Amino acid sequence: MPEKIFRIYNSMTRSTEVVEPAQPGRLRFYACGPTVYSYAHIGNFRSFLTADLVLRTAQAIGWETAYVTNITDVGHLTEDDAADAEGEDRMAKALRSKEGERFANIWDLARYYANTLLSDWQALNLREPDARPRATEHVARQIRDVARLLEKGHAYETAQGVYFSVASFPDYGKLSGNVLATGLDEGVRDVVQDPEKRDPRDFALWKKDPDHLMVWHSPWGWGFPGWHIECSTMAQAYLGESFDLHTGGEDNKFPHHECEIAQAESLSGKPFARYWLHTRFLQVEGEKMAKSAGNFFTVRDLVGPESEGGRGIHPLALRLALISGQYRKPLNFTFDQLLACARHIQRFEEAADLAAQGVARNDPGEDALGEPLARLYEQALAAMLDDLNTPEAIAAAIEGAKRVLRDGRTMGGATARSAQNWLEKINGLLGIVAQETPRTAAKTAGSAAAEEAFAREVEDLLRQRAEARAQRDFQRADAIRDQLAGMQVEIMDAPEGTRWRRQISNPVS
Repeated sequence: MPEKIFRIYNSMTRSTEVVEPAQPGRLRFYACGPTVYSYAHIGNFRSFLTADLVLRTAQAIGWETAYVTNITDVGHLTEDDAADAEGEDRMAKALRSKEGERFANIWDLARYYANTLLSDWQALNLREPDARPRATEHVARQIRDVARLLEKGHAYETAQGVYFSVASFPDYGKLSGNVLATGLDEGVRDVVQDPEKRDPRDFALWKKDPDHLMVWHSPWGWGFPGWHIECSTMAQAYLGESFDLHTGGEDNKFPHHECEIAQAESLSGKPFARYWLHTRFLQVEGEKMAKSAGNFFTVRDLVGPESEGGRGIHPLALRLALISGQYRKPLNFTFDQLLACARHIQRFEEAADLAAQGVARNDPGEDALGEPLARLYEQALAAMLDDLNTPEAIAAAIEGAKRVLRDGRTMGGATARSAQNWLEKINGLLGIVAQETPRTAAKTAGSAAAEEAFAREVEDLLRQRAEARAQRDFQRADAIRDQLAGMQVEIMDAPEGTRWRRQISNPVS
């Protein structure tokens, strides 16, 4: 059997290329995740689904995968169209919003929206990554990388922060073509005003701000990391200095990915990622999605029950709608299309039911569908291997469902087993036939109860530690710190009090 060839359009070279992992048969890739200041919207999930399809396609041809996608919960500023963004942290702004009033602090807000992301992720049948690092759990690594950039002469410190020196990296702009960082003309638009900045293109690695709601102590004082350093640090921490593929939305290409490359390659001297894949924007009914236009939708707006303000759409119908257009072309999301996708999902479910009934009849018979369904699966797989050509792959899947429904009423056991096998393989490739991980309220409730019990135990130990420190019993305080470390809890002493977080999981090798 000939080896399968996987082709994608590489944004770096602006050409379609054969994906050749550095470690043959093992694809290591990173996907930019969301900033968890609100519910993720369907445009976000179009990009996340592209990464999921890369994962499924690679696994369908027998490759091993190491897939990492992050959660940004600090440092992403509101005006992020420039390399050195202006504005305020999106997380802090969200806390001051009407929705943010229900949260006691910014940490609770981040935790809540991160959890809703995971729920939506599962609803749309996305496979879990091997690691999902959070920016706030990797600040020590980011501080280390900033210090190394300073040592290597790629960064400099001012009274306001630490900046990456774009002039020190001659390849800046090679991904986006934005060599001069178009738009950073101080006479035309407001850029970050720091009189000590050497070049308007230079971007912050560390913001000095002791009053920020999320702060850490660094060699340069209290503050927080820049947005760009987060992803380059986490990607290299889990996948190594150089890996195969990096994905994200087209809005990530500049400035975020361009700045990631500059930081990472200045540290390692190696190509950061060999292939770059970017998903185009989504429109709704032919218009740009925006809250002001009334056409802004989160996943839960559409799949949530009507009793809770949702529209009750089948989650897999939404998934199908969001992958119905090839990732490299803009997608016009319409409700007519969504309803058509819901009908297709119903047909897949009916086909699965008929196949199950045929197997249960235990009547062997002849296999009337094995060969035609196998050909349709190969058509779908070939389409996905051709730069994730989802329209052709979905068309083959729908044709297969029609064949099963047409012959299903009278199919014998052999035909039914072929139909079941085909549906399972199509689901593995596209994720549109059935939920791979059933969601249960009991599981969610049990997990939440365990988390609450763990949090109560940690908070009690922190209270005991604070009492010991107040009584100058530092031996007892250190013993409690060691106990927390044994529980894989990291504690952070800050001017406003002590915070804690679970330590990061083991990196993907």
